[in-house]
Amino acid sequence: MSDGIHSFPPGGGSAIVLGASGGLGTALSDAIARSGRFGRLVKFSRASEPAIDLLDEVSLERAAKYASGNDGVRLVIDATGFLHDDRHKPEKTWRNLEPDKLARAFALNAIGPALIVKHFLPLLPPSGKAVFATLSARVGSIGDNRLGGWYSYRASKAALNQLVRTAAIELKRLKPEAVCVALHPGTVDTPLSQPFSRAGLQVQSPAKAARHLISVIDRLGPDESGGFFDWRGAPVPW
Repeated sequence: MSDGIHSFPPGGGSAIVLGASGGLGTALSDAIARSGRFGRLVKFSRASEPAIDLLDEVSLERAAKYASGNDGVRLVIDATGFLHDDRHKPEKTWRNLEPDKLARAFALNAIGPALIVKHFLPLLPPSGKAVFATLSARVGSIGDNRLGGWYSYRASKAALNQLVRTAAIELKRLKPEAVCVALHPGTVDTPLSQPFSRAGLQVQSPAKAARHLISVIDRLGPDESGGFFDWRGAPVPW
């Protein structure tokens, strides 16, 4: 599979990656750069200049202003997300539920991306293909939930999916050729998923996962806006 991006208008426009310092965000940035399709690639992270912080709306507003330009923004990928750290592990049972950890998951997986939508969707041009894609997760699917557990991660990603669906409806009224979707990247060999990889689980390298996601984005059209798709391009149930 190549890194080619063929469906966007050639010779201009910006591509933006938020969460560009993570394993998958870095790979997505590299794949976009190799495609040569966009006139400008803007990468944001907690270490970029300007830096972004999903808990600080002012930082996201500042980043959006920095990324805007006369060439227009054709592609925005939100590669942020939170599953665990030293203080917060996925809950195996309702006995593990704690208000502060639930609030943090929603702040980072739903509220932060919602504010990215608020400040970055207006940058998409009024005509021609443009895509906003955020990384969700299959475990955020209510219809596909057969194992339970992971309460805060599942619920916050389900909230993200609803936000994407709602934003896509508004976007269609304003920019009918634009696309707003949630994407499931699969299990990627990054620090986020490494503690939970198990035998028999298909794990992709960041570079391979990025190529798959870029290929899905390249195939998306206005009819798919508001959808939830996996790394193969197959719809994921809500």
